[in-house]
Amino acid sequence: MKKTITASLAIVSAIALSNCAPQNNMQRDAATGAAGGAVLGGIIGNNVGDGNAARGAAIGAALGGLGGAAVGNNKDMQQGGGYTGQPAYGY
Repeated sequence: MKKTITASLAIVSAIALSNCAPQNNMQRDAATGAAGGAVLGGIIGNNVGDGNAARGAAIGAALGGLGGAAVGNNKDMQQGGGYTGQPAYGY
């Protein structure tokens, strides 16, 4: 029963994140990475160690989100946009 609830929660989270309308590649790839990381982390966490799928999903979502954001930011920088951390005032 616990495995079914965890799997259902991961699927619902992935669907909820895929419904977002991001503004750039970094946001889209971070959401995709987080959703994919949560699903894979839940599967790995369930099958390895003490079988804690929730902890695996949380770790997978965090790492997937960070990796996806890095890839998306690189795409944005190649396209001439991206996050620079500085406001563009033009002077």
